[in-house]
Amino acid sequence: MAKILFLSNGHGEDLSGALMGNAFKKLGHEVNALPLIGNGENYLKTGLNVLGKTKSFSTGGMGYTSLKGRILELIQGQIFYLIKRIYLLLKIASKYDLLVVVGDVIPVTAAWLTGLPVVTYLVAYSSHYEGKLRLPWPCASCLSSDRFLKIYTRDILTADDLKNKFFGKVEFIGNPFMDPFLTQQQIFPQNIKRLGILPGSRIPEVGNNLCLILRVIEYLSNLNSEYTDISFDVALVPCLDDNTLKNIITPDGWRLHYQVENHKALKLIKNKSIVNIYRNSFVKVVQSSNVLISMAGTATEQAALLGKLIVQIEGKGPQFNAAFAEAQRRLLGPNIYCANGSVEEDKHMRKTCNLILNLLERSYRDRLFKETNNKEKLTRKTGETISEIMANSITNSFLNY
Repeated sequence: MAKILFLSNGHGEDLSGALMGNAFKKLGHEVNALPLIGNGENYLKTGLNVLGKTKSFSTGGMGYTSLKGRILELIQGQIFYLIKRIYLLLKIASKYDLLVVVGDVIPVTAAWLTGLPVVTYLVAYSSHYEGKLRLPWPCASCLSSDRFLKIYTRDILTADDLKNKFFGKVEFIGNPFMDPFLTQQQIFPQNIKRLGILPGSRIPEVGNNLCLILRVIEYLSNLNSEYTDISFDVALVPCLDDNTLKNIITPDGWRLHYQVENHKALKLIKNKSIVNIYRNSFVKVVQSSNVLISMAGTATEQAALLGKLIVQIEGKGPQFNAAFAEAQRRLLGPNIYCANGSVEEDKHMRKTCNLILNLLERSYRDRLFKETNNKEKLTRKTGETISEIMANSITNSFLNY
């Protein structure tokens, strides 16, 4: 069996890489991971080895960030860290038979420098953004190299677009990050309207996002007693522990309430507002919700591909800001809604809350709506996940020697 190294650069990319890596591991390959940004938590969760000394940054990686985020990148030394990670890659590359790149131009370029055979899941780019994909330099030149054996895209439009340039190398078969939804999970009761909340995954931005969303929930709760049939359910990342959460919410008048019974949700309470906190329950929260408030990247895409109705709230970044939100709407289509403008202004708060209430009512009346825009084939006759299909295809095409 082959020795395979995964190269990725971001939380969402690590998630897909971890799922793909685990599928390769099940086939008997030796798999390691080298995340260029962050600690590689998703790889570690699946039992994959993460190489080198890693470090997490507050912006979550060098990507679609605000000006504040780019300044933070310089202050925190992300560029120097990235150079060190690429140096490590070049130092160990000769030990591997194949590189699998999950991400954008940075890992693609780094992979090209190694001279190794490469398979790419080009998850960071889509033709949906501008109608025609313009790959940044030198991404196209690297992908044209004979060393790049296969290019998987995130959607059909991008695959069709890139086939004109890269011909038989390009294919779309689905997105590995949808694998967790391929098996039906137990969901919450559906006798009430459920508003799921996805504040993101990056510390400390997730805390700031959560505070902004809690203001929206408080406003909704105070509108009228007829809206007390809404359950507010937050899918919170485990790294935001109870103590950190308490320090974030207490200044705004919220308090933590611990349930006496086992297996009950932790609650946040302020006057009439009650919010359920769930950790390690992302899939369950998304599948159970009628509508979602989201200030996340990959999580929003996962929900959108399930046909969920999603309301964005514009944040201050460094990752989830107004520009990122607008680009996300272009990518994910008609199920993403946003009342443009900061909810810190009362007029935008009213518009956002009215939008949420209208969508909740619409979804509640038509429970089947959430299935009508499902862009992913979430059930397959083979019973294989998308990661397994990719791993088998790559193994059969390039690693059986």
